[in-house]
Amino acid sequence: MWQPSERYPDPAIEILDERFRPCVLGNAAVERLATGMRWAEGPVWLGDGRQLVWSDIPNNRMMKWDEQTGTVSVFRQPSMFANGNTRDRVGRLITCEHGGRRVTRTEYDGRVTVLADRHDGRRLNSPNDVVVKSDGSIWFSDPPFGILGHYEGGKADAELPTGLYRLDGDTGELAVVSDAITRPNGLCFSPDETRLYVVESGWSPERIVAFDVAPDGRRISGGKVFAGSGAGNPDGIRCDVDGNLWAGWGGTPGTNGVMVFSPDGSPIGRISLPERCANLCFGGVALNRLFMAASQSIYSLYVNIEGVALV
Repeated sequence: MWQPSERYPDPAIEILDERFRPCVLGNAAVERLATGMRWAEGPVWLGDGRQLVWSDIPNNRMMKWDEQTGTVSVFRQPSMFANGNTRDRVGRLITCEHGGRRVTRTEYDGRVTVLADRHDGRRLNSPNDVVVKSDGSIWFSDPPFGILGHYEGGKADAELPTGLYRLDGDTGELAVVSDAITRPNGLCFSPDETRLYVVESGWSPERIVAFDVAPDGRRISGGKVFAGSGAGNPDGIRCDVDGNLWAGWGGTPGTNGVMVFSPDGSPIGRISLPERCANLCFGGVALNRLFMAASQSIYSLYVNIEGVALV
């Protein structure tokens, strides 16, 4: 049974490199905010409501935690087996849905608009994770995980190769950014958006690949291995304002939690959790609170660095 640390600094926070030390608060510990999910994923901070929303994929629902009251409630059910979430540049919720094999936007009045569900007339596989660039374009990964069985979606045949897509925020044009990434999963941009990080879950062992973003902001090139090929596997990823990459991690003994990498790919820090961390985000009033969706639970940790703002 997990228990919060009774002392500071929390031994769950490990400094692997002195570059991580400025990110750590000596009197902050890992907290568990909620439990009882089947597979928690896709946390997103809704700052205007001071709420965290996340997906509980197998239960076909999205959940909500209120920072002011500490209460947990259902945000949306059914959720179409929602997975990754983010916000667009005007604050609307963007969601990847396994059940509908689509990417949707929740409007201010609660209506759900389908943004993408097909490419070249064929259905997407199961959009997994999503980020919105400063130009308003929506980038998302489309591996087959949600159509492999009836637990996190519905079993179905793939109609398209696994791919990484860009949806133009002005025209709605959907374009393949890459179909050469084996089962793309989590993704995020560096703070200056010159680099795109993508988790390649079809590689063994799984790895994080860094791509150069073209000056026009529409294409990527390169594809250098940034991190991975060691113990445990990455999943969801986010950057802080200094360009450090925070990655949900786990799957092998002793690796469950979060790994933190410097911009050069060096592992600099680790946060140990009792459950595998699937995805994470920064939130709180100052964006200095790390929220971690880990298997059946949601954890948080105040840190001494801010996450890159979504809006």
